[in-house]
Formats: sequence, C-alpha cells, structure tokens
Amino acid sequence: MGFVYALAAYLSWGLVVPVHFRLLGQFTPAYILAERIIWSGLFVGALVLVWRARLRNPFPLRPRHALLVASALLIAVNWLLYLQAVKAGHLLDASLGYYINPLVSVGLGRLVLGERLRPLQLVAVAIAASGVGVAVVWAGDLPLISLSLALTFALYGLIRKVVGVDPTLGLLAETLILAPFCAAWLWQAPEPFLPPEPRALVLLLLTGITTALPLIWFAAAAERLRLATLGLMQYIAPTCLLILSVLVFGERVEPQRIVMLALIWLALVLYGLDAVRTGRAAHRP
Repeated sequence: MGFVYALAAYLSWGLVVPVHFRLLGQFTPAYILAERIIWSGLFVGALVLVWRARLRNPFPLRPRHALLVASALLIAVNWLLYLQAVKAGHLLDASLGYYINPLVSVGLGRLVLGERLRPLQLVAVAIAASGVGVAVVWAGDLPLISLSLALTFALYGLIRKVVGVDPTLGLLAETLILAPFCAAWLWQAPEPFLPPEPRALVLLLLTGITTALPLIWFAAAAERLRLATLGLMQYIAPTCLLILSVLVFGERVEPQRIVMLALIWLALVLYGLDAVRTGRAAHRP
C-alpha cells in the first residue's frame, strides 16, 4: 500500500496539480496559497469527521508532535515557491527542484535515520546524482528556486516520517496552524475571499481537494516506505511535469535536461531491479 499511496501522490503532483493552478493564473501566488490552505483545512476537517472511527488518535500528545509546526511552515514555503514558478511559466525550474529532492531525501535517510543502501542502490543513487549534476553544471548557475523546492519538501517528508501521526490528522493540524495567518492575509487582500466569477470560485474550492489528497497519500506512503525508496519514486512527479511543460505548455527543454532524464531513469531501473531481486530472495524458503 505504501507504493500505491506514493504513486497516487506523485501522479497527482505531476499531472493534476500543475494544470489546476495554471488555470488560476489570474490570481497572485500568495492569494492562491492562502485560499488553498483554508479550503484544505475545511476539506480535511470533513474527512476527519467522516473517518474519525478509523483514524489513529494522536492523544496523548507527545513532544515530537510539536514538529508539525515546522512541517506546516515548510510545506507553506514549498507551496508558495511552486506557485510562483507556475505563475512565471517556469515549470521546468519546478521539475528540476523535484528531480533534486529525492537525492536530498536519500541523504537525509542515511544521515538522520541511519538507512543503509545496498550496493546496487548506491550505484543507482550515484547515477541519479550525476544526472542532476550534469543539468546544474551545464546550465552554468545555481538554481535557487529548484534547490529551495528540493530542500523544503525533503525536510517535510522527513518530519512527517518521524512525527508518526495519522496522515489525515497531521495534515489537519498543519492547516489549522497556518489557517489564522491565511485568514488575516485574506482579510486585507484586494481580491475577495469568494470571487464572484463561478469558474474561479469552483477552481479555488477544488484546491482543497487537489492539495489535501496527495499530501495525505504522501504522508501515508512516508510511514510505510523507506525514505530512500520514497525519494527515488518521487522522480515520477517531475518527469510528468517535464513532459507536461514541453508538450502542453510549450516550454523548451535544453539538451542537459534530456541527459539528466536518461540518467535518472537508468537509476530508477537499477533501483527497481534491486528491489525485485531482494523481494524474491526474501520469499525463498
């Protein structure tokens, strides 16, 4: 189920979310961020009421649950950076950030959680890292937006794995932490909280769903999968984003990104072969 949850989250982030927020291009990134947090909180609150008998109750509160304050701030920064990239038509920069992110996740899994990689997994990670390095060096500058996206989301994934709270309740806590600040910002914003145009209103309401569900799926996957596996699976989202930006939105893909993509998918094939081989060995009598 961890694999299924991760796949659902990454496909949503790679295909559904960028199209959704591109359709909200008339609004500023800060306005969309505030709206999506408010509507996400309401949507997740409704899910908690419906699923309350199936959720793992976090009480009594433990010291590590305070880390949800940090995860809330990290995901808010990550969302804002992503929305700015979409608004500016820089989906390729966003995709590069999410290509770098799995490498950060693998590193955090090794340094913080003590996760060990088997030899073929180490080779796969090294190949993926070389692909990202080629793209960065070839471009000739340090992609600050991409690096910021990678670091904030990798730290978010680490905290959600460590905190050990139910994915839905954790997301509800995060949105409740952020909601007062969003409400205060919307109070003084020039745009109305409920826009009069029906199409824009519906698209804003739907941000609650397209924001909350992938995050719930991601948190559920983070609890069930090793951080290294979760990180390498994340290449699904930026690959979809890269294809979408080129085929649908007409952005130009540089040669270094093609080289990076080829190396990363080679790494994924090696990582997958190692997982299959290890799984077969574990099931032998």
